[in-house]
This record gives sequence, C-alpha cells and structure tokens, in this order.
Amino acid sequence: MTTPLPPLASTALPAALYVVATPIGNLEDITLRAAHVLQHATVVACEDTRTSAPLLTRVNARGRRVAVHDHNEDAKADALLDEVDRGGSVALISDAGTPLLNDPGYPVVARAIARGIAVIPVPGPSALLAALVVSGLSPARFHFAGFLPERPTRRQALLSQLAPLEATLVFYAPARDIPLTLAQLLEGLGDRRACVCRELTKLHEESRRGLLSQLIAQQHTLLGEAVVLVDGAPEAAPSTQDVQQRIVAGLADGEKPTHLARRLAKETGLPRQELYDRILTAKTGAAGSD
Repeated sequence: MTTPLPPLASTALPAALYVVATPIGNLEDITLRAAHVLQHATVVACEDTRTSAPLLTRVNARGRRVAVHDHNEDAKADALLDEVDRGGSVALISDAGTPLLNDPGYPVVARAIARGIAVIPVPGPSALLAALVVSGLSPARFHFAGFLPERPTRRQALLSQLAPLEATLVFYAPARDIPLTLAQLLEGLGDRRACVCRELTKLHEESRRGLLSQLIAQQHTLLGEAVVLVDGAPEAAPSTQDVQQRIVAGLADGEKPTHLARRLAKETGLPRQELYDRILTAKTGAAGSD
C-alpha cells in the first residue's frame, strides 16, 4: 500500500488558475511543486475524478474535486473562475500529462485570461516531450499534430500540409491503432524514419525505431497509449543562385577561401572541394572586373 505524501507546506495558495502537469504513468514523476499545489488548491478540476483519485490520494489533496472534461468544460468554466474571484485557487489537471495538449482545459484557460485571472503553469510530465527526447529524431524543431483525423479526406489534407515541414512530426494514437496509423503515415508522408513509443514510464514501456515500412512489418502489442514520431521532410538543397550569393557575401566580408568553403559545406551539404573551386572562380572574376 502506498503511503500518501505528507503536507509540504501550510501556506495557502494565491488565488489563481493553476495548470498542473501530472504523471503519464509512474506516480513518482509528480513534482514537488505539483504536489504542493494539489494539496492546497481549494478546487481540483479533473478530467475524470475517478482516474485522478489515486494520485490525489497519494499527494494528500484536500480540495473539492470537480469533473471538467470535453463535454462540459464550457459550462463549468465560469463556475471554476468564480471560485478564483472569491479568493480560491483552482488546480486544473487532465487524466495524465500536461492539460490542454490533446486534453481538456483550453476553454477554461482562455476564459480566465479574458477575465483577467492569473493563469499559472506548473510544468511536469508530457508524453509528447518524453517520446521526442528518446526517439532518436531531431528535437530542434517539432510539430505536434495529435490524433490523425478519422475521415480520409481530412486525414489526407492534414498529411499533405505536414509533408513538407522540416520538423519532427509527433502524433498520438491508441496502441490498438498503431498498424493502421503507421500505414496511413507511410501513405501520406512516404517512407521516413520513425519511432513508436508505447506505455511511457509504465511497466511495459517500449520504444521501437526504424523506417515506417519496417515498423509496419513488426508485431505490435496493441494495449495502452502510444506516441508516433516521424522524421521531418529533408531540408531542401540551396539553389545555385543562393550558394553564389553566399560566396560573394563571404568574399566581400574578407573570408579566406578555405574557411569559406568549409563553412558553406556545413551549411549547404555540398562538397567542400566543389565549393572551393566555385569560390576561386568567383574571386578571380571579381579581381578581373576591378
């Protein structure tokens, strides 16, 4: 039996709406600050009070629990914010992870901002970020697309918009839909590097990496939740005119040909010797025109 955490402090929370990230699986991922806010909030707005009950018991949360989900958040938003206006504190949580990211909460936050109520983030676990950093795909730029639309026309339109993005693409999918999701991504994006992360931070956590075609051919355990990440579009090669402009600019700045060739090779992916020859040609041409 898990022993609840003792109260972390007796200080009352300032009146505000707190957007609190909660564990995506392992309850030990709760942050000390999140535990403190949940302990002292006068109201805890849960996506599902039954799902959140073990966590709230673990952190010794004492506030009133209110169910706020996709089907009632518009109707419940003003009542929650009235609580803040009366000096109370409201902690907004989802079933797991960071609220609003493919979870309820946006109407509540938007209305709080419109009413001039303080909205305070309490950051922590996020399935999309946890998957991104273990995927082996570039985290420099990424695009979170959530669940793929079920309607073929909408799905195809979305994938057509995403296909040219030079950013890692992040999707959510029920584990039972992994084979179908991978096939749809292969059709819409082409055969790219990908990673399937399932049951992150839980007992049966796994991450599989490979080309989409390779992952489709594998047998997948169809239980739990999954994050599917796909490599972004390859960076477009710079045009001849663009490279020439960079060469001219570099020479004008006084860069030595060897240094300029080395730098441009890193920036463009073109062979350094080819660039060096073009730089010498440009330098000779510039000298001849003087």
